Amino acid sequence: MCGFVGFIDFSQQKNAQDSSALVTKMTNCLAHRGPDDSGIWVDRETGIALGHRRLAIIDLSAEGQQPMISACGRYVIVFNGEVYNYQAIRKELENSGAAPNWRGHSDTEMMLAAIAAWGLDVALKQFVGMFAFALWDRKERVLHLVRDRLGEKPLYYGWADGVLLFGSELKALRAHPCWRDEINRDVLSLFLRHNYIPAPYSIYKGCYKLLPGSFVSIKKEELDAKGNSLASSPLPSTCYWSAKNIAEIGDSNPFYGDEADAIRDLGCLLGDAVSQQMVADVPLGAFLSGGIDSSTVVALMQSQSSRPVRTFTIGFSEPGYNEAVHAKAVARHLGTDHTELYVTAEDALGVIPRLPTLFDEPFSDSSQIPTFLISELTRKHVTVSLSGDGGDELFGGYARYPHARNIWGKIGWMLGPTSHAGVPGGAMAARWMNRSLQSLIPTIKKLMHNLWVEVKLSKLSEALEVDTPEMFYSKYCSHWAQPSSVVLGAAEPLTALTDEKRWANLSDFTKKIMFLDLVSYLPDDILVKLDRTAMGVSLETRVPFLDHRVVEFAWRIPLQMKFRNGQGKWLLRQLLYNYVPQELIERPKKGFSVPIASWLRGPLREWAEELLDERRLENEGFFDPKLIRRKWLAHLSGKHSWHYYLWDVLMFQAWLDAH
Repeated sequence: MCGFVGFIDFSQQKNAQDSSALVTKMTNCLAHRGPDDSGIWVDRETGIALGHRRLAIIDLSAEGQQPMISACGRYVIVFNGEVYNYQAIRKELENSGAAPNWRGHSDTEMMLAAIAAWGLDVALKQFVGMFAFALWDRKERVLHLVRDRLGEKPLYYGWADGVLLFGSELKALRAHPCWRDEINRDVLSLFLRHNYIPAPYSIYKGCYKLLPGSFVSIKKEELDAKGNSLASSPLPSTCYWSAKNIAEIGDSNPFYGDEADAIRDLGCLLGDAVSQQMVADVPLGAFLSGGIDSSTVVALMQSQSSRPVRTFTIGFSEPGYNEAVHAKAVARHLGTDHTELYVTAEDALGVIPRLPTLFDEPFSDSSQIPTFLISELTRKHVTVSLSGDGGDELFGGYARYPHARNIWGKIGWMLGPTSHAGVPGGAMAARWMNRSLQSLIPTIKKLMHNLWVEVKLSKLSEALEVDTPEMFYSKYCSHWAQPSSVVLGAAEPLTALTDEKRWANLSDFTKKIMFLDLVSYLPDDILVKLDRTAMGVSLETRVPFLDHRVVEFAWRIPLQMKFRNGQGKWLLRQLLYNYVPQELIERPKKGFSVPIASWLRGPLREWAEELLDERRLENEGFFDPKLIRRKWLAHLSGKHSWHYYLWDVLMFQAWLDAH
């Protein structure tokens, strides 16, 4: 796990010494991602400079240092991540006679040898892992930017006055003197809808995220000719692994074995993924919440380890937010070496000033706070930690899946473009239902004495204006319903949730919405949160559920093996019960969350009031001040609960303050 940065300066006005100093400055911005070593490589003739910060995990010697040049001298690479099957590929290269004289035993050296022997496209399909890298082909004068299949590792690229910038985090790109901080208002509206910024967009104009499972190949001669004219849209990319194709193939070619076969096959695949991801030359452990996903990962780790696995959890004193007691019970049963830390509200609040720097662009999933705290605790003891992320998206763990399905089953037939049995369809039906629901919200809220009823019913009301399952789910999961009316001068771009060209052709409503999470919420929220918080404390995290072979198998599993008796993750539960008693696991699912709603009325009130000051909002000119103030005052009154909406705005305001 590392960080890299680079640029190609087409003006070629800087000499090698200038470029070396500049790329060193940019590289140092990523010291948290790689505290163990650093290196640069500059080619004055082409204007390219590469920088790397290293967190040494495999091959701790100098032979693993980057930037690394291939044995044949053709390729130069800077790489962030791990290729878990590097030993098997290394043997394959040796057996075929394509191996060079190895200098060390790093996965980076193996990657270069595989690319030199087979070409980039073929080699990529052999790599099992998480990775983002920049590869310079000195012979063809082509830069390849590559991202892993599921989007575990970040890769940004952008344009600034004739310079192509690329790297692991925006802070390194911002260190270049040609960088311009021009905020993209259209993307800001996306942020208010989702609480994250979906790829390929970034918060800045002319700067993009590379989509998962793809690479771009940039020829020096083409860029010399086109220059900044390419800045208005993402570069054309080549897809080497498609989540859409995997979902469609799994849907049309489902697993036909019985339940025992499915449990066995999942155990073998996931066990192999865990085994590969336990390889490290540094101390290794795992996050353990006591839930199904992390408990499964830890159980498989412990079953393959001759000594107790290190496990870590944090607890909160606030009722309803603490799962440490459950994690401790699972750890005791499995026999792990368990560490827990109870954190106070003050500990959690102390993280908030660090968030703008950690994330580099607005991000408002409030579980970012406990995720940072567990990463900070874990890094005090180990350098690598396995995580249970991805299980919910693959095996149906979110409560919203059955909820959304039930709602769509009741109303979807009315929302099509035609009428049924004399009932008006499409927009007319939606407007009628919407007005009816809106009129009932105050009464229902009063009867149930629950502020969340208003939020949930409002979301449902907003979702009743669409005619496809995908658009229904997009509205259902939205924060601000009409963000372009909140962000001044904004027009919302298309995303994986709203662009029909990116939707998978699937047979079932639940499969459709699980696919949308796989290509949006998982890479752009869950994995961003995990990467930035962990790398902020120089901790490598690995996610066995996102081994692409596990993902491909999960999409072949029929829904009846995922959902049963009103619960998701049925198949995963059966696997876990081989290691952990059912009574230690079965309980209502809790999110990894903190009490933001009450904090905003209490210890965070002064901080929030300053950021949401009406005059300040007017001067900055991004938001409609009166609309924001109405939400804020309504939340403070205690009669409404708008903390999700307000946290979005506050995280942008705090980020704006920092940058």
